[in-house]
Amino acid sequence: MSAAAVVALGVMTLGALAPPSASASDSAASIAAARPDAVQQALNALVRDDGMPAALASVQDRGGRTRTYTAGVGDLATGSKVPRDGQVRIGSNTKAFTAVVVLQLVGEGRIGLDTSVETYLPGLVRGEGIDGNLIKVRELLQHTSGLPDYGIHVDDDEIRNRYFEPRDLLDIALRYKADAAPGTTWGYSNTNYILAGLIVQKITGRPLAEEIDRRIIKPIGLRHTYFPAPGERTIREPHPQGYHRNPADGPLRDFTELDPSAGWAAGQLISTNSDLNRFFGALLGGRLLPAAQLAEMRTTVPAGTSGLRYGLGLTSRPLSCGGVYWGHGGDIAGFETRGGVTDDGRAANVAVTSIPTDEAAVQHVKDAVDRALCG
Repeated sequence: MSAAAVVALGVMTLGALAPPSASASDSAASIAAARPDAVQQALNALVRDDGMPAALASVQDRGGRTRTYTAGVGDLATGSKVPRDGQVRIGSNTKAFTAVVVLQLVGEGRIGLDTSVETYLPGLVRGEGIDGNLIKVRELLQHTSGLPDYGIHVDDDEIRNRYFEPRDLLDIALRYKADAAPGTTWGYSNTNYILAGLIVQKITGRPLAEEIDRRIIKPIGLRHTYFPAPGERTIREPHPQGYHRNPADGPLRDFTELDPSAGWAAGQLISTNSDLNRFFGALLGGRLLPAAQLAEMRTTVPAGTSGLRYGLGLTSRPLSCGGVYWGHGGDIAGFETRGGVTDDGRAANVAVTSIPTDEAAVQHVKDAVDRALCG
């Protein structure tokens, strides 16, 4: 979630490095521990050179074999180990889940991608240069609505301690003028997905969390993924602690426990690297959407200058070994996750326990994913 993207990178060297684990055999794991592979080396560097308290990864090859990795320490106060494939807050990866639910409803004929937001939420989207009659559902999912982002106007203490209703988040956004006219340019805004979640609830008559659970989490067996309940500040299963630094010269603070409602449909979910691999694999494999809606989701527009392209809640990014991988990524105070899957069945996801804002560290997390998918 971009609201948390104001932290600065810590430059401490934090703890001993944990060896990788392998699902293949104990002997294979022993060899890997003695001679770390490219993924383990990348995680080690994130801790040693970029100051991440911990880094975790899950990598699946074309044959479905999975390896999990850790580096650093799970808790700076106690020095405890990083739980293998531990749960983390996945931030804006939540947007891909929300988009899938919207597109399932499109496939059911209950939502139109090119229907105005006003049709579903009459009178709700109004502001300076903002009119729900002129914004299409597609533009919400694609970040081409021109709506201002509420996230940049929510501070750390609010993110940590305040409970927000979705309408509260929308009210924050609508205090500000539009960033652009609808459909004219790409601009990332968490506000888009708050509206997408509200449309889901209006159409289904059910909470968004229930729709995500019954339409995605349960059908594909995501055993470690859940939408925290209102007021639920903790992480349920084994997890590393998440840390936050703001201002840049301030101390690292433990931000593991927080009220995630500032994310809601844009960033509230908790999951693991392996569950994210399973989700994006099922999505790209056609298990969650009809072919027509999956094709819409994969229809992208340029998003910046790094080769990233954005579809409907789904991104594509070039690989150094050729082709692209599909995923999303997410930041929320204490955690960053990056990764995705390829069309030929490779999957990788990397999590770190502090958001890197130094450009080099940001790139190093992306490089770790690239190594995992191209190794």
